[in-house]
Amino acid sequence: MPAQRISSLAEAAEAEFMYQYQTLASPPTQTALGIATARIGGGVALSMRNDVTGYWSKALGFGFSEPITDGLVGQVVDFYRAERSPGAVIQIAPALLLAEWPMICTRHNIRPDSQWVKLACSIDDLQPGQKSDLRISLVEPEDFSQWAATALLGFGMPQQGLADMLVAGLANPNFRPFAAWDGDEIVATANLFIHGEIGSLNTAATLATHRNRGAQSALIAARAKEAAKSGCRWLCAETGRPADGETSPSLNNLTSAGLRPLYYRQNWTWTHQPTELASVSGVVSW
Repeated sequence: MPAQRISSLAEAAEAEFMYQYQTLASPPTQTALGIATARIGGGVALSMRNDVTGYWSKALGFGFSEPITDGLVGQVVDFYRAERSPGAVIQIAPALLLAEWPMICTRHNIRPDSQWVKLACSIDDLQPGQKSDLRISLVEPEDFSQWAATALLGFGMPQQGLADMLVAGLANPNFRPFAAWDGDEIVATANLFIHGEIGSLNTAATLATHRNRGAQSALIAARAKEAAKSGCRWLCAETGRPADGETSPSLNNLTSAGLRPLYYRQNWTWTHQPTELASVSGVVSW
């Protein structure tokens, strides 16, 4: 399959699972977190005005149905201004940025920040990873709350509001949450989002007490099996790019399983008052 087609599938899947997480939150949760969403130019813009993590306000999935122009970026920025968002991260596959992009950034107060790695592979190319002594299984609805709490704890995010949002999102049948269990306790989480012929691997977190026990490798294998059963031909994922001289357990787990980097994707940060507000680089690998 051409690289552009794989990129389109992978970017669309990521945009959609993020959109579903936020739009399925209950009205009280949306109000408390300041959630607003919009579909713009083939992509999505997600605003969480009261997010203390800087992760959830982001715009992505652009450039495939229409070019990324000054007008399109202006619509995205106007959306965040209207929602009184302190800032947002814009994520665009690098091959889709036109020559005018530096001028657009200057005009709209957008600057480069961290980078992510976008990865993909065919289902047939996945390589089973190491086995874990932890029990791996799909999570049933009665354990959604524990799954959400563990995921947020693993990422160092607060529970208030976000736990309710994650639980509500799992009502979408295209979300397939998996967990690693130590007895009756969920100690690692991972989610599969089915989006047509591609399965997105996301929401992978392990409690510090249970790292280095093969949980995430086993969870990748379990989700790949579920994706194949659901008719997916491809898998995709994204994670933060490690700094020079450093390593990333998340990236190592994905590449060891057979996923291969498609590209390094720059995070582009828009802030409403850049001299007064901290960066919202969105470096968490969700």
